[in-house]
Amino acid sequence: MDLVDCVRRTIRRYDLVAPGTGVVAAVSGGSDSVALAHLLDALDRSRECRLIGLAHFNHQLRARADSDEAFCASLAESLGRPFVVDRTNVKDLARRERRSIEDAARTARHEFLERARLQLGADVVALGHTKDDQAETFLLRLLRGAGSRGLGSMHPRRGAIVRPLLDCRRSELEAYLQAQQIAFVHDETNDDVAIPRNRIRAELLPLIEERFNPSIVDVLAEEAELARDEHLFLAAAARDASRLVVSTDGRCWKLDISALIALPLAVRRMVVHQVMCEAAAGRPLRFADVERALDLTGNKGVPFDAPGQRVERIGADVVLTGRPAGATGRTARATNLFHYPLSIPGEVAVAEAGCVVSAEVAETFELDAIAGRDGVAAVRLDKNTGALAVRNRRPGDRFRPFGLGQHKKLQDFFVDRKVVRGHRDRVPIVVDASDRIVWVAGHSINEDFRVTDPAQAVIILRLKAVGGSV
Repeated sequence: MDLVDCVRRTIRRYDLVAPGTGVVAAVSGGSDSVALAHLLDALDRSRECRLIGLAHFNHQLRARADSDEAFCASLAESLGRPFVVDRTNVKDLARRERRSIEDAARTARHEFLERARLQLGADVVALGHTKDDQAETFLLRLLRGAGSRGLGSMHPRRGAIVRPLLDCRRSELEAYLQAQQIAFVHDETNDDVAIPRNRIRAELLPLIEERFNPSIVDVLAEEAELARDEHLFLAAAARDASRLVVSTDGRCWKLDISALIALPLAVRRMVVHQVMCEAAAGRPLRFADVERALDLTGNKGVPFDAPGQRVERIGADVVLTGRPAGATGRTARATNLFHYPLSIPGEVAVAEAGCVVSAEVAETFELDAIAGRDGVAAVRLDKNTGALAVRNRRPGDRFRPFGLGQHKKLQDFFVDRKVVRGHRDRVPIVVDASDRIVWVAGHSINEDFRVTDPAQAVIILRLKAVGGSV
């Protein structure tokens, strides 16, 4: 089977694209992504999809990053496709936001790809991950410790991201390019075995292939698919069971013990994990945290603090009470956390703050019409990544207040603004799907979302007091 047929089979198997689907190919210049662009171009010519353009994100991490960018631009030109590019100094970004370089790079790259998709009017973004990448991811997560969700590794489709090369071997892609004399670049950071994934690629997988199983890449890719399907099945069963087990007001979750213990252990564990993840609000959970919560359903176990929550047995329920990171005891119970989704267009009543926050899209607007109005803000629509939400502050919150030109802790911003200490937890904060602060309602937008062109489509955010208090 040639590579085009292999990709065609993967696309049909997972329903990734259709003849009318607009696709953006994410390209780095490496063999996988260059092959991806050419294979999608072939499918476009046979009218099995529409290759709308190519997108490249320059992380500015390597000396040859700019030449890789230029290579990708020439690749797009050779295919006669539009080219979208953006660049960020990821090392500086990671330092400013106190995140790992890998995490900062992944987040920045995916945010760019979504912007590129919208800019080009495409339906999906295609990534060049291969069967080898899938096997490496499986081993990496196995060694770090993961359940079926983690071992499921990379999904063929997740949202607007598709991976049509997951059934292709990296060596097959390189052979395809060499046979057609198609150039690609080599990323020297892939040779650094100090990076865990590279060490698995260069040392562990070759050892297993030589000593144990020459087909290990195929086996691990199949294991990933089995784990992914099992997780999806269990997760759906747990969501159905939660209707009978869990009640919540958004700040406190009660699990009915008698209903919980009637479930099979795997579903029981998944229900508890889902609820604890919701209460953790993005903080990582361990297997041991879930097991300690399950211990409370019997005659063993004691109350404990898990990431983002207090877990205890109260009567016939296991009760999870949300709390800020690092808060315990009386402090944890005193803070009145809130977090509400905000649709666009739409509005949400925030009872804790005595206000209503609304959002609507405006294709045109007059900046002067909202200047100086604390209860109204205009932010860039193209900077928004997914749904909005309204919440109150969390430990570690930082943003770039309008006009300041640098990041600032939200706590310090409130001090500078002379916001009364007792009111700070009630200030509504609009955040995007990545939990980036968009607007500190009534005070300042994030400079990253500032409108720079009157012709840009914007989101108009409004804050309205209810009962005279905000």
